[in-house]
Amino acid sequence: MPLARRLSAEFIGTLWLVLGGCGSAVLAAAFPNTGIGFAGVALAFGLTVLTGAYALGHISGGHFNPAVSIGLWAGRRFSVNDLLPYIVAQILGAIAGAAILYIIASDKTGFKIGNFASNGYADHSPGQYGILACFVAEVVLTFFFLIVILGSTHKLAPGGFAPIAIGLCLTLIHLISIPVTNTSVNPARSTGPAILLAIFSVPRETWALSQVWLFWIAPILGALLAGFFYSWLVGDDDELAPAAEAVVVEETDSEVPEADKNSPE
Repeated sequence: MPLARRLSAEFIGTLWLVLGGCGSAVLAAAFPNTGIGFAGVALAFGLTVLTGAYALGHISGGHFNPAVSIGLWAGRRFSVNDLLPYIVAQILGAIAGAAILYIIASDKTGFKIGNFASNGYADHSPGQYGILACFVAEVVLTFFFLIVILGSTHKLAPGGFAPIAIGLCLTLIHLISIPVTNTSVNPARSTGPAILLAIFSVPRETWALSQVWLFWIAPILGALLAGFFYSWLVGDDDELAPAAEAVVVEETDSEVPEADKNSPE
C-alpha cells in the first residue's frame, strides 16, 4: 500500500478517535439529566478504535497512536522507516479532530472550554492524583494495551476479532483511569486537545501543554516494554507452545503486512 494512502488512513483514524472519544467527554458526558458519564466516555473511546480498525486497518494497520506504532516496532511488527511519518500523521489527525470538536462545542450559548478533555496530573488530574500515580497508570495501562494488540493480531489468534478485543481493552483502560489522568495511553490524543486549549482558552490555559510530556514518555515507555516482552514471550514466532496450535486460523492475503493487520492506535 503506498505510504501516502497509509498516512491518510492514520490521519483520518486519529481524527476520528479524538473527535469521537474527546467529543463524547466535552459534549455528552455532563449533559443535563441524560449525560453519558465516565462509562459512556470509556465506551466511546473503545468504539472509535473498534470502528476505525475495521474501516482502516487493512490500509494502514490502524495504529492511530504513536505509542502503538512504537510498540509494534519494538515487537518486530512495524518498520522503523515508517515510524516518523506515521507519528506526524497521527499528531496532525489529533489536532484536526480537536479543532473540529472546538468548532462544534464553541457554537453553543454559554460555552466554556473547561479542560477540553485534556490529560493532566496533580491539580489537573480529575481525581487529584499525583504525578507518580499518573505516570505508573499510563505506563502499565499502555503496556497491557499493547499486549492485547500484539496478541490479538498474532497469526495464531482467531482471525477478524482483533478490533473487538482492542476496542474493549481501550474501554476497560478508560474505565480504570479516567479519574486518574483523564486517560491518555496515546500521545497524539493528549497533544491535540492540549494545543486547542492553549490557543482558545480565555484567560490562556497552558497547563495541558506543560504537562503533556508525561503523556508522551509514559505511554511510549509502556509500549516499548510490551513490544520487547511480547516478542520474547512468543519467541519471535519461531517456537510456539503446543497449546497455541488449537487457535491456528487460515490467513488471507492483503497488501498490509500480516503482523500489522487491524492494529489500532
